[in-house]
Amino acid sequence: MLKFLKSLISGKAFPSIAELERAYLNASVSRIDLERREREIEGGLFRRSSFDF
Repeated sequence: MLKFLKSLISGKAFPSIAELERAYLNASVSRIDLERREREIEGGLFRRSSFDF
């Protein structure tokens, strides 16, 4: 519990967008899948505003 509170205070409780993108790319199963995921990230998959429709 104390570790969790310390991580909240330090701001490391949630992964950064770059870490999420890296994990998403690392989960690819083939070169084609990797290229598709790269295009999705370049298109703003993790960086979309909550106001985009």
